[in-house]
Amino acid sequence: MANKENASSAYSSLSKYRVPSATGSQWALSKNSCTPTSTPSGSLLLQRTMIKNTKNSLKSSCGQSMAVPGRVPVDSSSTAQPAQAVTKIFTIDDFEIGRPLGKGKFGNVYLARVKETQFIVALKVLFKSHLENEGLEHQLRREIEIQSHLRHPNVLRLYNYFHDRKRVYLILEYAPRGELYKDLQKHQRFDEARSATYMEELADALIYCHGKKVIHRDIKPENLLMGLKGELKIADFGWSVHAPSLRRKTMCGTLDYLPPEMVEGKPHDEKVDLWCIGILCYEFLVGHPPFESASHSETYRRILAVDLKFPPFLSEGARDLISKLLRRIPIERLPLQAVKEHPWVKANSRRVLPPVFSSAPLN
Repeated sequence: MANKENASSAYSSLSKYRVPSATGSQWALSKNSCTPTSTPSGSLLLQRTMIKNTKNSLKSSCGQSMAVPGRVPVDSSSTAQPAQAVTKIFTIDDFEIGRPLGKGKFGNVYLARVKETQFIVALKVLFKSHLENEGLEHQLRREIEIQSHLRHPNVLRLYNYFHDRKRVYLILEYAPRGELYKDLQKHQRFDEARSATYMEELADALIYCHGKKVIHRDIKPENLLMGLKGELKIADFGWSVHAPSLRRKTMCGTLDYLPPEMVEGKPHDEKVDLWCIGILCYEFLVGHPPFESASHSETYRRILAVDLKFPPFLSEGARDLISKLLRRIPIERLPLQAVKEHPWVKANSRRVLPPVFSSAPLN
């Protein structure tokens, strides 16, 4: 009985993290916004219409603000702040539900549309009973607390949340091109231009996150989505942490991506994310993580030894970047700004400027 009461209070206490949703704000769930979102779970409804409307509204509403190809620096701090934010409390009846976008252990994600504004979103639906059985209420609260306050073109937006007796609903930005992991599986590996573009986007997003004292700790293909123009979106902040001291000792993340300090159970800081993007860059270019082995113990051994082996087709520039990120001693890892400015990244990246959001009221 006590457990149920604790769980109930945990969900109720989430109200302190409710995200403002207001007219006059680029946060608002509005059909005039350039960025789509996601909504709750339910029956399949108007799938083709919703997808078609999503593409049309993105093209028309973003219009001339859309980026043109070129390596233009992104000022992630220039996003407009909301004016007179008002809390909007949603229910499942506020949405039309479309096709499933993904399924997980604790729930599903659906394409959805806000009835009032016709705004397209992706709704993550989590079952309270599953979360409570695994003791993950705190992790969900952390995800909401952190992701709802991040504003960067390469970080998936969490617009709002609500809950009913059985479920918690996260209203998320809709990433039209889907999961990066599936695309990597389809192509087996990416070319240098695509990989370098992703590295620049990741570095810029993580500079922003670390500036907010947020460590992601679980950067991997499964936690990355692609936006309308193919731009990368960091998602799933369930393992991330807002640590003002930037030092943690919790074991988390994915085995193949764990840095040496976490394997050894030592305190760690934001430099774990530098290791992770080094692993990710290798997987982009080669098709599998560098320390992947038949057993956990062998994977751990290779991580601690930094047993890094490059295939002959990998360029010297890519090898140099990966080698400078995968250093056993965290302080020796290449800083994120240096990743953006690395010769291989600058020579190969095809990053484009993201849509520019207007600060004018959304009527």
